[in-house]
Amino acid sequence: MIIPLAHRAGQTQEYYFSVKLAEVRKLQAAGHDIINIGIGNPDMMPSENTIQGLIASAQQPGSHGYQSYKGIPALRAAIARFYAHTYGVQLNPEAEILPLIGSKEGITHISLTFLNEGDGVLVPELGYPAYRAVSRMVGANVQEYTLLEHQGWQPDWQMIADQVNDRTRIIWLNYPHMPTGAPATRSLFEQAVRFAHEHNVLLCHDNPYSLILNQRPPISLLSIDGAKEVAIEMNSLSKSHNMAGWRIGWMMAAKPYIDAVLSIKSNVDSGMFLPLQQAAAEALGNPDEWHRQRNAVYHERLDAVHAFLDALGCTYSTDQEGMFIWAKLPDYIESAEALVDDLLYNKHIFIAPGFIFGPKGNRYIRVSLCMPKERIEAAVGRLT
Repeated sequence: MIIPLAHRAGQTQEYYFSVKLAEVRKLQAAGHDIINIGIGNPDMMPSENTIQGLIASAQQPGSHGYQSYKGIPALRAAIARFYAHTYGVQLNPEAEILPLIGSKEGITHISLTFLNEGDGVLVPELGYPAYRAVSRMVGANVQEYTLLEHQGWQPDWQMIADQVNDRTRIIWLNYPHMPTGAPATRSLFEQAVRFAHEHNVLLCHDNPYSLILNQRPPISLLSIDGAKEVAIEMNSLSKSHNMAGWRIGWMMAAKPYIDAVLSIKSNVDSGMFLPLQQAAAEALGNPDEWHRQRNAVYHERLDAVHAFLDALGCTYSTDQEGMFIWAKLPDYIESAEALVDDLLYNKHIFIAPGFIFGPKGNRYIRVSLCMPKERIEAAVGRLT
């Protein structure tokens, strides 16, 4: 006998990368050398002071117990200093910052906190699949808003306004945008904050890519006047500090929003491992030069990725930010799904198809910079 599943389990499919990476592992087990340029999994190390901070803390007898649901004061203070230095945003570390076990956790906590069954959630199409998946898991109605290439992958605010109804509660925003690499601008964020005020919706901004190959000074949504009244911003160390597996993120908002999310979060987990928090505080103090050196490595890989895409006949923008390159397929390639499978099984190269980020991505692919330049160049060689 099999116990019936809850409705949410039947509505949600296994994450695409979970399924595809199982295929990759099977091929590797069979002895094939797979060049994985599909996943945004940083291959460089965190800073040395971050590693040493982790080791030193883990060696202390008192470091291994339960921790505060709000995170240690030192971590929240480090986040506040980081935001002041990087984005010019002043935050109250006691009241306006909540550490998370990865910002993906935050998507769930925010959704559980602010959405009732049947409420509407404005989700970008194209966008990070978790916004859509979590909204459906909590019983909300997904209202996709379109991002188009000829509009620079920017929201059409009038079109979005036409989708708003009296049950719309949240709009998800993510700039620099994943997967398209469209940059964040002050004008974009000003329009977003104005929209949230006018339509009485919670503006949730996901901001993990603003320090990677950024071609302009990084910007936070919270730097916009009036943002804290209507917005939550999330960030993390996964991409910007080479710490994806550490699962360290945080959300920032006015105290009422932080307190509301904490009421949910405190019933789900028991706080982050203390050595991780203390090491994260070290990482947030990395000098600007550390970030410049990391970006220099990504810059070196760009030419190889562009050569890979050129070999496939793809077109792409050169002003993308973040650790991916988004590219449009030539007409002669039947579909992104067919190309991905052909490359994986015949060339032993894994890339991401654009459709996993929404139907508008059917004619696109995404390639990661999280692989040494030599390996990307080897992928190019396999195409010829």
